[in-house]
Amino acid sequence: MRTPKGKKPKPAQKKKESRHIGLKIAIAIVGFLCVVLLTGVGIFFFYVKDAPALSEKKLDATVSSKFFDSDGNIFEELGAEKREKVSATKIPQELDDAIVSVEDRRFFKHNGVDPVRIMGSLVHNITNKDGLQGGSTLTQQLVKLSFFSTKASDQTLRRKAQEAWLAIQLEKKYSKQEILTYYINKVYMANGLYGMETAAESYFGKELQHLTIAQTALLAGMPQAPNSYDPYKHPEAAKDRRDTVLYTMLNNKKITQDEYDKATNEPIDQGLLPLETDNEERKVADNYVKEVIAQVEAKTGKNVYTDGLEIYTNLDTDAQNRLYSIVNGDEYVQYPDEELQIAATLVDSKTGNVTAQIGGRNIADDVYLGMNRAVNTSRDFGSTVKPITDYGPAFEYLQKSTGDRIDDKQYYYEGTKTEVKNWDNSYQGNISLRQALYDSRNVPAVKLFNEVGPENVSKFLKKLGIQYKEIQQANAISSNTETQDGTKYGISTEKMAIAYAAFANGGTYNEPLYINKIKYQDGSEQTFENEGKKAMEPYTAYMVTDILKDVITKGTGFKAQIPNLFQAGKTGTSNYTDDELAKIPHYGSISPDVMFTGFTPHYSLSIWAGYDDRMKPITSQSEYIAQDVYREMMTYASENVSNEDWVMPNDVLRIGNELYVKGASSVPTQPSYSVQSSYYNNYYNQTTTSSSSESETSSSESSTVVPPVSSENPANPTPTPSSSVEQQPSQPSSSASQPDNPAQTPAQQNMQPAAN
Repeated sequence: MRTPKGKKPKPAQKKKESRHIGLKIAIAIVGFLCVVLLTGVGIFFFYVKDAPALSEKKLDATVSSKFFDSDGNIFEELGAEKREKVSATKIPQELDDAIVSVEDRRFFKHNGVDPVRIMGSLVHNITNKDGLQGGSTLTQQLVKLSFFSTKASDQTLRRKAQEAWLAIQLEKKYSKQEILTYYINKVYMANGLYGMETAAESYFGKELQHLTIAQTALLAGMPQAPNSYDPYKHPEAAKDRRDTVLYTMLNNKKITQDEYDKATNEPIDQGLLPLETDNEERKVADNYVKEVIAQVEAKTGKNVYTDGLEIYTNLDTDAQNRLYSIVNGDEYVQYPDEELQIAATLVDSKTGNVTAQIGGRNIADDVYLGMNRAVNTSRDFGSTVKPITDYGPAFEYLQKSTGDRIDDKQYYYEGTKTEVKNWDNSYQGNISLRQALYDSRNVPAVKLFNEVGPENVSKFLKKLGIQYKEIQQANAISSNTETQDGTKYGISTEKMAIAYAAFANGGTYNEPLYINKIKYQDGSEQTFENEGKKAMEPYTAYMVTDILKDVITKGTGFKAQIPNLFQAGKTGTSNYTDDELAKIPHYGSISPDVMFTGFTPHYSLSIWAGYDDRMKPITSQSEYIAQDVYREMMTYASENVSNEDWVMPNDVLRIGNELYVKGASSVPTQPSYSVQSSYYNNYYNQTTTSSSSESETSSSESSTVVPPVSSENPANPTPTPSSSVEQQPSQPSSSASQPDNPAQTPAQQNMQPAAN
C-alpha cells in the first residue's frame, strides 16, 4: 500500500472494529425501538380492553343534560327536544364537502385513525405558537361525542387509545356516509339545538338541502366551538369561521372561485330568522341557568351541552317564581315604565347557596341565556359599599367602636383639591360612626377609608370576593372602576349579596354557589359545598350589622321595613356628573342607579335598579324602587323560616346604645362599665322579643325590628324623610358639582357626591 511520505497506513483491524461497533449500535437502536413498539402495543391493548362497546343507541341519541332544583325536580333539560334528524338521502353533497374539507380532509382515505394527520398536527404544534391543532378524525370526534367526556382534562392516553380503537371498529361496521350522517345529527349547534338539520330549520326556516352554500358553510363550521360561532351573539366570529370553511372547500376544489366569492360576500345574517323558544317558562330561570352552566364549566371543565350531566342546583323554584313575578308584574311593585331594569340575587346567608336570581325585566321570548345584569359589574353601587369598604375595615383593623366620634365637615380627598360632598350638601358636625353610617354621610366614609388605608381596605374586600384593579379614595363611596375584566373587578348584586351574607354569618365568607351535585354518565357523582372562610372577626360582623339595623328602622332604608322581622341593610344611589346633568332635561333629583342590599340570619338579598341607557335617569318618583323590590321579596323568603335576632359575640361590649371591642382602647372606663356590659350581653342573647320598660326600649333601639316612637318626633313612629332619610338636594347640579381638578383620578371623576 502506497502512502504519503511520512505517514503510516492504518491497521485494517481498527476498521473492522469500527464497523462492528456501528453494527452493534444499530442493532441496539432497532432493539430499543422494538421494545418501545411492543411496549406501546401492550399498553394500547391494556387500555382498550376496558373500552365501551359500540352501541347504535349511543351513536344515534343526543346526550342531554338535566337541571334539578333544590327539591330534586327537573326545571330545565338542554338537548332533550330541540333535535330534528335528517336521513342520509337528504343531506346535500355541499354539506359533506364542507365538513370533510374543514374537519378531516382525508376522511375517505383513512380507516378511522389517520397517522398522516397525527404527524402533521404534531409538527404544527411543535413549530407554531398560534394555537394547538388536533389530530382527531371525524370518526374519532363522533366516538368522543357518543361515548366519552369532552372535558380537556379527560383526554388521557387511555382515553385517546380507546377513542382510536372504537373509531377503527366503527369504520369496520359502518360506511363513511353513515358515519357522516351520525355526526351531522349529533353535534351541538348552540342555542340549545342539536344536529345540523335542527339548526337549519331554526336559524333559516329551511331544510339542509335548501340552504345556500354560505349558510351550509356556516353550519359546517359551528361544531368546533358552537357558542363562539353563534351567528346571533358573535356574528363577526361566525363570519370568519364560515369563510374559513369556504376557503378549505375552494382549496379542495369542491366549489369554484365564483361560488367562493359570492358566498363570502353574503352577509352572515342573510336569511337568519329570530330565534323562537318553545318554552316560555324558560325565561323565569334563564339567568340562573346561564350561571349554572358557567359554574359547571369552571369547576369541572364539563360541557353541559355534550356530556349528559345530571346537575342538581341550589335553585328554590318557588322563590324564583315569586322573584320573577315581583320583577315582571305590577301586583307587588309599581314600576314607572317597561324599560326600567331590575337585577336581584338572593343567597343563603349561612351557605352561600344562590337560591334565586333575576337579571332583568321584560325579557323577550326569543332571548336564550341572555345578558345577566345580576352578575354585571359595570354599574355603580353607591353607598352600599360603605359597610364593606369603610366601616367594616375600621372596626376590623382599628377596633373602633360604633360610638367613636368623627367630624362631618368640609373635607378634600387627600392630595387633591377635590371636595367630598354629602348627599344633602350639608355637614352635621361631630357625630358618632353609627349615625354617620345609618345617615350615609360621605365625608366620614372617605375619612375612614384614608385612616384604614387602601391596602387594608383591599385586603378586607378581597376576603369578601370583591376586587378593584386599582382602588381609589372615591371607592369609599362608589364602586366605579375603569377596569372590569369580565366580572373580576367591581361589584354586582351577586357579589354584594354574598359580601353582606358574611355580616349575617358572623364573619364567614362563602362563595356564590349555584350547583350542589353533579351525576356523570359513568355513574360517578361530585358534590359541591362551601367550607367557609373567615373574612372578618365576629365583632366586626356584629357591629356593622347592628348599625345596618338602624339604617332600616330610622335611617335611609325605611322603605325596606318589614314588620317584626330582624333584618339589616344599606341603601345606595349614584349620581350624574355636572356635564351629564347638563345633557338631561329634568326637574328635581335624578340618579342613574339605585340599590338596596339587606339581610337576615337566613338570607341576603341585593337589588339594583336602573336603565340600560345610563343617561335615562331614575327620578324622585322611583328612588325607592330597589327597597320596594327588596321588601316584597324578603317578606316572601322569610315566611317559612324562624325569625331570630343575631346573638352578640363574646368579644363585643354594649355600653349605652354603642358597641365596643373588648380590650380596645376605645372602651370607656366608667365605674358602671361592667354592669352595663353585663346587662346588654344578657339582653341581646335572648332569642325572642318581650315587652320591656321604656328605658330598656330606648337603650336597645338598634336591636328592635319596628322602631319605637322617636324622641325627635313622638307623634310619628315611622322615620320621616325630613329627619333621617337620605334625600337628593333640590338643586341637582350643585349636588354633583366637583371643582375642576386636573389631578383627579378617573374614579374621582366618576364619583357621585350625592351617593347614599
